[in-house]
Amino acid sequence: MNKMFCYQCEQTAVLKDCNGCKGCMGMSGVCGKKADTALLQDELTGALIGLARAIDGNEDIVTENIYKLIIKGLFTAVTNVNFNNDTIKKLTDEIRLEKNRLIPRCGGCDSPCGRNDDYDMTKLWNAHEDIRSLKSLILFGIRGMAAYAYHAMVLGFSDDEVNRFFCKALFAVGMDDWGMDELLPIVMETGEKNLRCMELLDKANTHTYGHPVPTEVTLTVEKSPFIVISGHDLYDLKQLLEQTKDKGINIYTHGEMLPAHAYPELKKYPHLKGNFGTAWQNQQKEFAHIPAPVLFTTNCLMPPKESYFDRVFTTEVVSYPGIVHIGDDKDFSPVIEKALELGGYSEDRHFTGINGGGRVITGFGHNAVLSVSDKIVSAVKSGDIKHFFLVGGCDGAKTGRNYYTEFVKQTPSDTVVLTLACGKYRFNDLDLGTACGLPRIMDMGQCSDAYSAIKVASALAEVFDCDVNELPLSMVLSWYEQKAVCILLTLLHLGIKNILLGPSLPAFISPNVLSFLAEKYNIAPISTPEEDMKKLLA
Repeated sequence: MNKMFCYQCEQTAVLKDCNGCKGCMGMSGVCGKKADTALLQDELTGALIGLARAIDGNEDIVTENIYKLIIKGLFTAVTNVNFNNDTIKKLTDEIRLEKNRLIPRCGGCDSPCGRNDDYDMTKLWNAHEDIRSLKSLILFGIRGMAAYAYHAMVLGFSDDEVNRFFCKALFAVGMDDWGMDELLPIVMETGEKNLRCMELLDKANTHTYGHPVPTEVTLTVEKSPFIVISGHDLYDLKQLLEQTKDKGINIYTHGEMLPAHAYPELKKYPHLKGNFGTAWQNQQKEFAHIPAPVLFTTNCLMPPKESYFDRVFTTEVVSYPGIVHIGDDKDFSPVIEKALELGGYSEDRHFTGINGGGRVITGFGHNAVLSVSDKIVSAVKSGDIKHFFLVGGCDGAKTGRNYYTEFVKQTPSDTVVLTLACGKYRFNDLDLGTACGLPRIMDMGQCSDAYSAIKVASALAEVFDCDVNELPLSMVLSWYEQKAVCILLTLLHLGIKNILLGPSLPAFISPNVLSFLAEKYNIAPISTPEEDMKKLLA
């Protein structure tokens, strides 16, 4: 009926007359995605499942390009990445072409058998709720994992085991006769393989740009032409820095690009000046009047307003109809020319974070934190640091996310807050002072840097000779899209319990699946900052 169904992000709509059911249905979604785009993304996913079926039994002739297409296709369907029907259609055609190369004799067969046709995604959306729930966890998990694999791939790093799992997971999603016994192990394996994928990306980033170091980042924009760069792709930032060198153009990060300031190989560029704006969901307001172009390297892109439409550029898998796209040649000349044309501010502009702070600190990756592990261990043993809170994840516009700001404000002075991803913009400009000489707020990086938090927790558990769940560490997480899903599955794979998740639980988790997670891992929704603080400190 040319109407969409999508419930993969946290802000999905609450359906009328459906007893609290959730899902964007109709002609558009909350994210701005139109129904025809959503249907094309389903078609793309169905083609990927068809390709995975064709790969089954033909693994010995699978090319590197096929794996690249699978990763790119999954990443394209992540929330707020691609709104462009033409690019989605082109990618779908490329996937079908590769499938026909794998099984050339099947292409002309008129009898659908699962190997020569694409998967019909309506079978998934109309499946029994528990099956749909488990398959959604797998599908959304590998979409998030594909984003991490893509960033590593750009830097020349890949992992055959991770690549093969993408195929295995897609194959499982297309199996209509599989039940919970077959699907649940693959849900958990998604978390296992995502840990391997995040480790790969950490290796790619640190090998290429060095280990992050704690760095203070200003929120002031200097008088000069400038470019704002958003997203996660450090490679794109490096190319932009090279191409703007000695041109009198300053570069400012936005959103998830903030941690770039901490990498030694990026810090050495003097025109990488600071950070502009806050989290992704504020872009339509923050970009409205800036005299500069904005380059999106990955999600989270929102449909640009007319006030700044002509100043937005995209690259990699990000695409929007009518927006200038920078291709694989990475020639950022159009962005540079626009920056020179607009000229920037006529005088320095002093911006602040959400809480009025004028600077933020980032760069507390696992290497930086573990370099002072002896100090941390001593402070914990002496009682000078009584608790660690990992408060991070995706941000979003839905009401209730001020919970995270209030929670951090209420943390006692003898505790430390570790944070990562764009959820930190709720509180990363707060000045909470120090605990035993350590900043009480430590920004560990992007959502992809969740590996740093896992590595730090694992190292401390080893030092204290205890289970991770016995550490004075509590996880209070926010989620929005699919990268948060795969990180959550990784935490569950590691056996981490007592996670508080909000601001709402995923719509794609059925009551039975939720009951399983609550019983086995004691995962629970957030309540109020006061109640949760009391419970966690107890």
